[in-house]
This record gives sequence, structure tokens and C-alpha cells, in this order.
Amino acid sequence: MAELKYEITEQIAVLGESPRGWTKELNKVSWNDYPAKYDIREWSPDHSRMGKGVTLSDEEFENLKKVILGEKLDPDGDDVDESEII
Repeated sequence: MAELKYEITEQIAVLGESPRGWTKELNKVSWNDYPAKYDIREWSPDHSRMGKGVTLSDEEFENLKKVILGEKLDPDGDDVDESEII
């Protein structure tokens, strides 16, 4: 099995901590030298080990923020405000 290469390029927030000291974090992570994406997962205290997580593109992260804030997503993906159309 090929080695998994990762680099945390930006630590954004610690969302919680388990009794064993692992932290659930929101970070920007570059996986196998690809551009960094938003990433939510548990990390060991020294970041040498990780749990399963979710990786999101910039667009997916923006959509998640909108949903959390109670905003509707445009089903066509173009997010045009109809009030601004002449």
C-alpha cells in the first residue's frame, strides 16, 4: 500500500477534544501534494495519527456554511440573487 502523504497547511479551529486527548479539527490539508482542501477529522495530540474524516472543496465548504447559517442553496449552483436581475 502506498504511503499517505499529508501536510496541514492551515489550522483553523479545534471543534472538540476527546477524553483520550485527540482533537476534532477543521484544517486546510494537502493530501499527496494536491492543493489543500478543508478537512474535518480527529487528530492525535502530535498530529502523527488521524481518524476518518471529511474533506471538502472550497465550493463544498461554502455550501456547508450556507446550510449552517440557514441559507438556501441554489439547485443550479449559480447562486444568483433574483432581486438583482434587471
